[in-house]
Amino acid sequence: QVQLVESGGGLVQAGGSLRLSCVASGKFFSINDMGWYRQAPGKQRELVAVITNIGSTNYAESVKGRFTISRDNAKNTVYLQMNSLKPEDTAVYYCNGKIATMTNRWATSNYWGQGTQVTVSS
Repeated sequence: QVQLVESGGGLVQAGGSLRLSCVASGKFFSINDMGWYRQAPGKQRELVAVITNIGSTNYAESVKGRFTISRDNAKNTVYLQMNSLKPEDTAVYYCNGKIATMTNRWATSNYWGQGTQVTVSS
């Protein structure tokens, strides 16, 4: 069974930094894109950043220049370095992975972590 487990959330003052990590575990064939999404209270879940398995990245406009996504393929881990945090970054952050399982190697499915809370105080 494939699992994504996030860590690194917490409470930080505006202007501060946090680093989120997400590890994929279980038996799987490959991981394609990995990304971070967030959902603030009363709002829809939105894409924050995504990284392909060869390192190409894409960011939401609201986080460009402040957040950096990276991954360690050997560790099946994706990171999100968040700098210059603002109160509007407060949300539950979810890790996402497009993963091909051992029983279906030629197609990927979306897997989600349980979410980690990030709270930025003003």
